[in-house]
Amino acid sequence: MRKRDLAIIRDLERFRCLTRDDIIDLHFSRLKQPVTCCNTVLKRLRRDGYIEVNTNHQPYLYFPSPASIKKDSTKIPHFLKIVEFYKSLLKFEEPKTFIVEPKYGKGYMEPDAFMIWKRAPFFVEIQRSVYSARVMDEKVKRYEEYFFSNEWQQEAWQPQNKKVFPTVIIITDTRYNIESSYFRFYQVTHISQLVNMYEAERDEIKVNSSSLKLKRMG
Repeated sequence: MRKRDLAIIRDLERFRCLTRDDIIDLHFSRLKQPVTCCNTVLKRLRRDGYIEVNTNHQPYLYFPSPASIKKDSTKIPHFLKIVEFYKSLLKFEEPKTFIVEPKYGKGYMEPDAFMIWKRAPFFVEIQRSVYSARVMDEKVKRYEEYFFSNEWQQEAWQPQNKKVFPTVIIITDTRYNIESSYFRFYQVTHISQLVNMYEAERDEIKVNSSSLKLKRMG
């Protein structure tokens, strides 16, 4: 099996499902005939029993074999939103780690993804529906419970010299009145907003650092 075949199967296992267009974006976008090449590869993988397909979905929706979710699951739109978010990251930088729906234990939060991106750890919440204040407060509480557990300090990705609790990114069209005294929340409609915020903070740090040096020299 080719390296690209294995990469497609791994992505199907990671994201649960992908549309034909998602697979083109992730694995065929640099080819001269991406659609034709993708269709040929997917037909072969399907024929050989490595992947499954829902032909009632347009574009076709592909799954690993055996599929980890039902082909008409109500969670399919949710998983496709996670894929959409992942692809938006690639426009800036490929994540070093991207885990879909990681599990941390009963009573703790259930993020849509954990990622290490731009050398920093993040929990990701993708919320396109509107939630009540009570639901959002409960979500913050679950993150704080995990923070106080200190279990996050044992994660394999943690630096040796300084333990870091991931920043929480909420991708949302609705602004919520939430905060925590223990870690940072960012609410953005698109990842480009977060990039702009980080760049602005970095520039401010540089300006403050330069001002401090000038004062010391004076």
